[in-house]
Amino acid sequence: MSANRRDFIKSSLVAGVGLSAGLAAKPAAAAEPVHGLVKPGDVILFQGDSITDAGRSRETAGTPNIKSTLGNGYAWIAGSHLLVDAPPGTLNVFNRGISGNKVHQLAARWDVDCLELKPNVLSILIGVNDIWHKLNGKYDGTVETYEKDYRALLQRTKETLPDVKLVICEPFVLRCGAVNDSWFPEFDKFRAAAKSVAEDFHAVFVPFQAAFDRAVAYAEPKNWAGDGVHPSADGAALMAHEWIMAVGHSHA
Repeated sequence: MSANRRDFIKSSLVAGVGLSAGLAAKPAAAAEPVHGLVKPGDVILFQGDSITDAGRSRETAGTPNIKSTLGNGYAWIAGSHLLVDAPPGTLNVFNRGISGNKVHQLAARWDVDCLELKPNVLSILIGVNDIWHKLNGKYDGTVETYEKDYRALLQRTKETLPDVKLVICEPFVLRCGAVNDSWFPEFDKFRAAAKSVAEDFHAVFVPFQAAFDRAVAYAEPKNWAGDGVHPSADGAALMAHEWIMAVGHSHA
């Protein structure tokens, strides 16, 4: 394990302890950013499918900043970093990912699960089901459908929340478990579509696939995601690191 990865996992654990102890965040000037794009006073919303959902509680979904609301994945780890670095009580972090979702299913619940929350920072990870469900015969959408639906969703979002800061996460897979040669080269087109959407909507782009491509040099693919899609604890920590790095080096 590299020194950087050890340090990141250690800091993730420290974040978890800080939250359970009552978010004893270090003091910070209210005018300073928490992490680049994120400012004190912001509402941060993580959206997506099962990778974002990560076992979050529906019962506590309306209560920000707690473990059950944020789930067990990258949203929890990244959110905890934001919270412990912010002045106490200045951020509200929500997770509204739902397992199995594709872009059109985000759109169907967008009013309640996004627009009504009025996020200042909106992070979306979506796309793997748009191809996976096509491969298993449960969906007939295409890459063109994915990109068209994604653009329509973001246009609708910007019309209602013109100042929202967008974070578009790259769909990713690892070559193990359910992921085989039948996924390619089409899956790479989904990744390219997500990046194109991010560029056109001036969103921060989080390059998850590149991070996992580097990570397999240090541990086999199943270490990061046993079925090739859903990240392990190590995979979630890596994702949170990439998210914080991308958001932290961006500015509103």
